[in-house]
Amino acid sequence: MGESSRPTGVLLVNLGSPASPATRDVRRYLRQFLSDPRVLDLRAPLRWLLLRSVILPFRAPRSAALYRKIWTPEGSPLRVHGHALADALGRRLGDGYRVELGLLCGDPSVETALDSLLAADVERLRVVPLFPQEASSSSGSALERVYAAAARRWNVPPLEVVGPFFAHPGFVASVAEVARPQLASLEPDHVLFSYHGLPERHVRRADPSAAHCLASADCCAEIGAVNRHCYRAQCHATTRAVARTLGLAADVYSNAFQSRFGRARWIEPYTDAVLPQLAARGVRRLAVLCPAFVADCLETLEEIGIRAREQWAELGGEAFELVPCVNAHPTWVDALADLVAG
Repeated sequence: MGESSRPTGVLLVNLGSPASPATRDVRRYLRQFLSDPRVLDLRAPLRWLLLRSVILPFRAPRSAALYRKIWTPEGSPLRVHGHALADALGRRLGDGYRVELGLLCGDPSVETALDSLLAADVERLRVVPLFPQEASSSSGSALERVYAAAARRWNVPPLEVVGPFFAHPGFVASVAEVARPQLASLEPDHVLFSYHGLPERHVRRADPSAAHCLASADCCAEIGAVNRHCYRAQCHATTRAVARTLGLAADVYSNAFQSRFGRARWIEPYTDAVLPQLAARGVRRLAVLCPAFVADCLETLEEIGIRAREQWAELGGEAFELVPCVNAHPTWVDALADLVAG
């Protein structure tokens, strides 16, 4: 193979999931995930104590029971969708590219995926953290892991990173295209955009001015120099772009944040607190989008698709629709191909 015909490597990075819904595998997954100081940003001794004395003994069995509710015959939904996306992207890009999926927790690992790409003698490497909005605990962890893995290899090709794509036209169009038939069928009274939560201290640390983020009610109304790394602002930007594409009126959609744990303050409003407010306003038919995730996973399928649905029914709601993530939808595959090639 000539120098000019060497392929471009594409490394798709996502969080990952347990090897199985068995408690031992979930415990192993949580230990790896929460040992990351970007995720659980405590001093090492305190993080170790919290993991060993509270999280792993008590949360692992509860999380395992939740994973069992969404597990498929093919395995973890996140992993299944991730492989489907990598395969579809490889076909879309063609022979000049080699695509691998690497997970921060579980298999295939980032290191395994990187070694596969290096074995293919790629000419350059495009790294795509599969997190639409930027956060140190997600995209930051992904890049730190990739850089560390690359640093331990002897021959490493030029490495380029695809940045956050929270308002990329292709991503926005794919979210809207997946949602459009669901909304047409349900005819919802309200559309809720539910994003993964983040501790407020993480948002403040991303603000170089230390004076803008979370300092006012409209701090996320637009993105500028001081909040360009702000996860919350990027979530709001995604919502505005998707709502505009879907033609949603300003009074029929809103934002919320899910998946919080611990006693620290997380960014608000909380999804489980917003649902009673919507019901009290007379909303009866609710659709929920989760565009912080590109693949359906525990947080979408169980937390929203099961628990939030049950909460909505208890509140007197008549209909509830969880709109799927973009997963390996053809429009998303095309958009991702543009991101990689660009």
